[in-house]
Amino acid sequence: MACADVLVVSLGTTAGWRSADAALIDALRRGGATVASVAAAEVPRVRTFMLTDLVQARAARDAAVTGIASHDPRAVVYSSTTAALLGPRPGAIWFDAPAADNRPGRHGGWQRAAERRRMARAPLLLPMAPGSLATLCAPRAAAVVLPVPVEPSGPLASPAARDVAALAYAADAEKKGLARILAAWEQARRADETLLVAGQSGRLAEGAEGAGLLAREDYRALLRRARVFVAAPRREDYGIAQLEALADGCRLVTTPSPGPYPALELARKLDPRLVDDALAPAIRTALDAPPDDYAARAAALLAPYRRSAFEATVRDEVLPVLLG
Repeated sequence: MACADVLVVSLGTTAGWRSADAALIDALRRGGATVASVAAAEVPRVRTFMLTDLVQARAARDAAVTGIASHDPRAVVYSSTTAALLGPRPGAIWFDAPAADNRPGRHGGWQRAAERRRMARAPLLLPMAPGSLATLCAPRAAAVVLPVPVEPSGPLASPAARDVAALAYAADAEKKGLARILAAWEQARRADETLLVAGQSGRLAEGAEGAGLLAREDYRALLRRARVFVAAPRREDYGIAQLEALADGCRLVTTPSPGPYPALELARKLDPRLVDDALAPAIRTALDAPPDDYAARAAALLAPYRRSAFEATVRDEVLPVLLG
């Protein structure tokens, strides 16, 4: 048996979570721990949140059982609340938003109760944002805020090199509020301005085109060309796309969506005019803004989200609790 200090149990249902898990595993290793990881098997699509969480939690439990038997870890980290719901032994939980918050009413009938038990027994909670803790009920474990690391994808482009007026990300059109974005864009745009929407294809509306499903490096290259990033999620459990947009020098226009959503507070600090339920005027304000120090101020606000800060938190605050 190959023993490990830490076993990371990954649900890995999205590209964002898979990227975050890779960063966590790397940081744990850089902190001096031996790390093993297991990933839940892919599960079929089902119709309800309750059933989706159940089949995913079962897959994560099966992966954790195999990983624990193979690696006899000193500590376990469940990456996401769902991965922890049926975990075979207590472990730290790295999560964006709890079921207590994003599974209201009938959507979370069993998940909220299971979550309370799991989080009460966890040796450490690792919320991605301070707001992720807001709806948790006592008792709960100690917590260390551990945001997903965000880095610029390249040198910041000059305003003259930003040839894309606006960009949005909406692989899930309903969740990301695509209809609302398109309606606002129709009101705000001028004849020579185009909105590109990553995750969608074809012509979406007058002056709005789908950029398709892009490889990560191509998507970040598009961010470096965009002047404005537009977001209108129904609810934002974290919002890595918005943080990446700020890291690559875009002005962030967003609705004040509910959820932990750390980029929302950053956007308010950078330019409160760009955070508004009235998206169209905010978009126009952002597009008409003269060159200034917005990108530099965004970079300073993102310091706690840089990889160096992430690795320092894992080394100095997470590993000492996990390994005693």
